[in-house]
Amino acid sequence: MHTVVVGTGGVTVSDVLAVARADARIELSQEAVAALTAAREIVDALAAKPEPVYGVSTGFGALATRHISEELRVQLQRNIVRSHAAGIGPRVEREVVRALMFLRLKTVCSGHTGVRPEVAQTMADVLNAGITPVVHEYGSLGCSGDLAPLSHCALTLLGEGEAEGPDGVVRPAADLLAEHGIAPVELHEKEGLALLNGTDGMLGMLIMALADLDKLYKSADVTAALSMEALLGTDKVLAPELHAIRPHPGQGASAANMLAVLEGSGLTGHHQDDAPRVQDAYSVRCAPQVAGAGRDTLAHARLVAERELASAVDNPVVLADGRVESNGNFHGAPVAYVLDFLAIAAADLASIAERRTDRLLDKNRSHGLPPFLADDPGVDSGLMIAQYTQAALVSEMKRLAVPASADSIPSSAMQEDHVSMGWSAARKLRTAVDNLTRVLAIELYAATRAVELREGLTPAPATRAAITALREAGAEGPGPDRFLAPDLAAADAFVRDGRLVASVEAVTGALQ
Repeated sequence: MHTVVVGTGGVTVSDVLAVARADARIELSQEAVAALTAAREIVDALAAKPEPVYGVSTGFGALATRHISEELRVQLQRNIVRSHAAGIGPRVEREVVRALMFLRLKTVCSGHTGVRPEVAQTMADVLNAGITPVVHEYGSLGCSGDLAPLSHCALTLLGEGEAEGPDGVVRPAADLLAEHGIAPVELHEKEGLALLNGTDGMLGMLIMALADLDKLYKSADVTAALSMEALLGTDKVLAPELHAIRPHPGQGASAANMLAVLEGSGLTGHHQDDAPRVQDAYSVRCAPQVAGAGRDTLAHARLVAERELASAVDNPVVLADGRVESNGNFHGAPVAYVLDFLAIAAADLASIAERRTDRLLDKNRSHGLPPFLADDPGVDSGLMIAQYTQAALVSEMKRLAVPASADSIPSSAMQEDHVSMGWSAARKLRTAVDNLTRVLAIELYAATRAVELREGLTPAPATRAAITALREAGAEGPGPDRFLAPDLAAADAFVRDGRLVASVEAVTGALQ
C-alpha cells in the first residue's frame, strides 16, 4: 500500500487524494516529530507563566478575556472539542472526512501549532485504521476554520462520539479505538484549539473537485466534438492559428483536444457541400472559448490550493523565534473564492452542453436529424425528456453558482463578525460537479445517437471508439423508445469513471 510521509513542509495534491480516496497509510517524519517537540516546549514554557496567552491559558473567541487557571486547562481543551462538535444534518462523505483529518494533521506537523507528537501520531493511527468520524453537513462558517467539522474529528481522538469503522458500520468511537489498540488522547494546553482551527474541510473538497473537474473538462471537449460531428459543423474554427491570436491557455488546449478527437472525421464540414452555412451556432463554435475559460479558472484554483497546502493555518501560531502570536490566517476567503469561481465555470460549461443537446433534438436546427432523435417520431418521443432532465440539472447548477463567499453572517457575540462561508461554497461545488457529470453524460448519449443516425457518413476514429465503448458499457444506440433511465445511468458511469476520456485517448494519445 502507498505510504504518505508527513513532514514540516506541507503535502501535495496527490498525497491528499491518496489518503482521502485510496486509503494510503500515513507516517510522521522524524523532522515532523522534532518540530512538534520543539514547538510544544515553547507552549509549555508559556503555560507556566502568569501572563495570559490566547489559546494556552485563556478562553476562546468572545470568551478570550478570561484567564484560565492551570487546574482547569485540560477541562478547557476537552470542553472546546465537545461544545464545538455541534454539527447537524446528513453525514459528510467519507473521502471528505479523511481529507479533513489529513490536512489538519499536515498543519499540526508543521511545528507551528504546539501540539504534542503523541496527539499527531494518534491522528495518523485513526486514519490508518480506517476509522472515519461522523461529521455533519452543517456547522461551519469557514472562519476560525471549519470548526464544527474538525471538532467532530477531534472528538473521535478523545474516544467520544460516533465514527464509522473500516467495515462501514457507525459505532461508538471508544469501541473502535479499543478494537484497533488506539488509546484516547487527553488534550493539554492549546491542543483542542489547534485541532479545530483550520480551512481543512474546504481545502480538501477543493482538491478533490479539481481532480474531478480536470477529467470533466476533457470529457466536455469530447462531447462537444461529438456534437459538432453530429450537427455537421465545421472544425475550421478549431485551427491553432485562430486561437493563437487570443492566447488564453485553456482555450488553446480545448481547441486542440477537439481537433485531435475530430481528426479523420467524415462529418465535419460536410454540410458545406450542399447546404452552406457560414458559421455554426455559438454553442458549437464557441465551445473552446467557454471550456477554455473554465480551464483557466481551474489553473488559478489549483495555484490557490497549492499555496494553502504549503500553509500552517492555526490561531495562535508558534513562531520559530519562540513567540506565540494571534493572527487571522484561519479565514477561508482565499479558498472560498475559488470554490465559488469553479461553481460558476461548471454551471456555464453545463449550460453550453445543454444548448448543444437541445439543438441535436430540434429538427429545425439539427440539419436533417429526426425530431428528438426518435425512431418513429410521434409514436416515439426519443430523447425529449432526457433533455428535460439535463435542463433541470443545469437550472440547479445556475442556482449553485450563486457565490457563498459573498455572504457573511456574524457569530461569537460579534467577535467573529465576518466569515467566509467557504465550507458552504465547497459543499455546493460538490453537487455542481456531480450535476456537470450527468449533463455531459446526457450530451454524450444524444450526440452518439445522432452520429449513428448520419447514415453514409463516417465519424472520426476517436469518436467511433467512444461510441463503441459507450455501447459496450450498456448505453444502447438508436431504436424504438425504451426505458431510458438505465441508459443514462450507464452513460453517467462511463463519464464519471473516466472511460470516455480513456476510450478517446487510446486513439488520440493523451489529451491536454
